[in-house]
Amino acid sequence: MGTLTKRKYTGNRYRLDKPELLAPAGNLEKLKFAIHYGADAVYIGGQHYGLRSNADNFSFEEMKEGVEFAKKYGAKVFVATNIYAHNEDIEGIEAYLRKLHEVGISAIIAADPAIIQVARKAVPELEVHLSTQQSTLNWQAVKFWKEEGLPRVVLGRETSMDEIAEIKEHVDIEIEAFIHGAMCSSFSGRCVLSNHFTDRDSNRGGCCQSCRWKYDLFEDARPSAVWVSEEEARDNRVLEQFNLGVNQLPLYDEQDNPFSMGSKDLCMIEHIPDLIDAGVDSFKVEGRMKSIHYVATVINVYRQAIDSYMADPDNYVLKPEWIEEINKAANRPLNTGFFYDTPDHEDHIYEPEEKAVPYDFAGLVLDYDPETRLATIQQRNHFKPGQQVEFFGPGGTFFKQTVGKLWDEEGNELDAARHPLQPVKMIVDQPVSYFDMMRKRK
Repeated sequence: MGTLTKRKYTGNRYRLDKPELLAPAGNLEKLKFAIHYGADAVYIGGQHYGLRSNADNFSFEEMKEGVEFAKKYGAKVFVATNIYAHNEDIEGIEAYLRKLHEVGISAIIAADPAIIQVARKAVPELEVHLSTQQSTLNWQAVKFWKEEGLPRVVLGRETSMDEIAEIKEHVDIEIEAFIHGAMCSSFSGRCVLSNHFTDRDSNRGGCCQSCRWKYDLFEDARPSAVWVSEEEARDNRVLEQFNLGVNQLPLYDEQDNPFSMGSKDLCMIEHIPDLIDAGVDSFKVEGRMKSIHYVATVINVYRQAIDSYMADPDNYVLKPEWIEEINKAANRPLNTGFFYDTPDHEDHIYEPEEKAVPYDFAGLVLDYDPETRLATIQQRNHFKPGQQVEFFGPGGTFFKQTVGKLWDEEGNELDAARHPLQPVKMIVDQPVSYFDMMRKRK
């Protein structure tokens, strides 16, 4: 993983000496994979006050274990406390924040001024990073939050590259920006569709992602159907005409694709120099509810790109294999969000999604004997002899091979690795290391 970033003054600018790579971690296992594959810091959710109530959120015991693991690698752990609180949410916040500090959390990510104020007064040693939910887009707003004592602002996803550079010119503060992952169709995630459709509050952690649903569009009304009196409506024939005109006349034919509001996903792997030159201090990857394969693959690629640029900026070259790797973890088509222009109809998904070839996380390397080339693989998905697989690991380890013979721990030959978490042994074509991953095409 990357070296621990430290704050310093560069000229008259306050920034990290190397961009921080900030990874999502939906549970303890994902936290360990994210750090092992190169994250400088991870952000997680606790069991209260976060916007991912459906994730496998952390208990305090799990947080403590995660912090201890992170420290071994020089990494940090942040906790999202980014809901917009209602009155009933206020009680207990102070005790919760004190407990976060006690278990070693480095910072919270907050949007509600009430939570920010409680944290600043009750636990001043606990850093507060301003959440993207505050929709901060200009340098004067950033300056306000700096004067409130916050060391870092997570900008709204609607901020452009030029605006980021202008913010950094005016305010000496750390800037965190989303550089990869899902985008929201609503302004900075401020949406109430989920509330209306499912009674799940988007801004208190319950978003059902209703923008990703498929919809039919219907004609609003016909003049002949609108002006129906109550008396006429009692007539079944007129009522049937009314229902047909308003409720049952779709604007699309059956063979047409349903409508959705889903936006394409963000990907900035091709623009690392621009992000660094603009002054982004923390590169944030979205995806606390994404798979281990997604987290490991994406973090591994950005780690290599950042390190390559920092080692020799003048001779930095974007490697095609990085883009290929990103596409193997892509859930949706990709774009650059608001960084260079305002997204239009081409940046939304109206047709069936053109997904990249999907891959499954098939196995985790537990051990490797260089003399026999025998690797012990923990099964994570069914695989068998004759299948094509890929091995990859931190720092660019990558090769393809065909699965040969498989054995269990007692040396019995297997026709397949069928059982979840079963340790199996196989000959590998190239050296592998602990925590390397094996994947297969679905």
